[in-house]
Amino acid sequence: MTSLLLQKGRYPKALLQPTVDYILKQQFEDGCIPWYRGDKADPWDHTEAAMGLSIAGEFSAAEKAYQWLANQQLDDGSWWNHYKDNQPVCKDKRETNFVAYVATGIWHHYLIAKDNHFLALHWPMVAKAIAFVLRYQSAQGEIDWAVDEQGKGLGDALITANSSIAKSLECAINIAHTLGHPTAHWQSARANIVTCLKQKPERFDRTWESKARYSMDWFYPVLTGVITGDEAVTRINNRWHEFVEKGLGCRCVADEPWVTIAESCELTMALLAIGDHARAVNLYSWLHQFLDTDGGYWMGYQFRDKVVWPEEKTTWTSGAILLAADALTEHTAAAKLFTENSDITYIDAALNLRQKNQRSAAKALRAD
Repeated sequence: MTSLLLQKGRYPKALLQPTVDYILKQQFEDGCIPWYRGDKADPWDHTEAAMGLSIAGEFSAAEKAYQWLANQQLDDGSWWNHYKDNQPVCKDKRETNFVAYVATGIWHHYLIAKDNHFLALHWPMVAKAIAFVLRYQSAQGEIDWAVDEQGKGLGDALITANSSIAKSLECAINIAHTLGHPTAHWQSARANIVTCLKQKPERFDRTWESKARYSMDWFYPVLTGVITGDEAVTRINNRWHEFVEKGLGCRCVADEPWVTIAESCELTMALLAIGDHARAVNLYSWLHQFLDTDGGYWMGYQFRDKVVWPEEKTTWTSGAILLAADALTEHTAAAKLFTENSDITYIDAALNLRQKNQRSAAKALRAD
């Protein structure tokens, strides 16, 4: 299959079941989901694959994946960057957006499974992870991209990573709100990240060359709800032709002849976030030429040499395929997680204000 056009209510279960099975075959009995058998696992990509399992209704496997994270969490709330055989591959750094992403996964699963016990069970893990991440937020709002083995921040910040953290904080706030825990501190931290990303570009890429040539720096602020409305539309349109290779997908880097399937899926969702359904459907339709016979999707394609590269079928690529399919078809209750602002504390506040205004209007009408 080389193309697939999706629309609301038409989730391609038969097509995607082999991809779900592919993730399940890579998962270990203890719940760990490596990139593929024989390779490493990392907290962010492990979570992305678990989200794919939740979409497919594989709740037991997804919950085992989150329990693996709970079992591996360090006392300070973090995880090492990479694991193999449940041991850290190296301890030189821990990336803050990797740590925060567990909140996105936990909230995503709850939206689909509606399991209050699951949410309460993993609240301590989420709370500890977010507390760890926020230790590295500066007074200017940005969060260090990583910390070393001793817990010292590495002194610079990434646009993509901070955008991801902003979404994870949104999800953590929703979890806390649902369970009746206070959220003011997290709301303030998220607001500071968003303000920094939008108004203080000098706080990012301070000690290395700008990452603006990477597509994720382009679309992640839109995907994660940091930039919205007309500003988001303009941002996507301004660099579309730099990053999108017609008939193939989204480049990882603007000046490299390489498209990646996962980033193309994420861009698909960013397009849905700005209401560009036509381009989202079209972009996603190109990706299924990279589906292999075992249900896995190749990570990327080098179109100058016309070769699959690298020759890896990662579970997180499969997870991204499932996330984009869900967003396009609105198959599950989590389908709009990356396409709409879902901070229920803000939604509740807006609802309360609207109800207050309605009561005031009714009172005034009775007085007349």
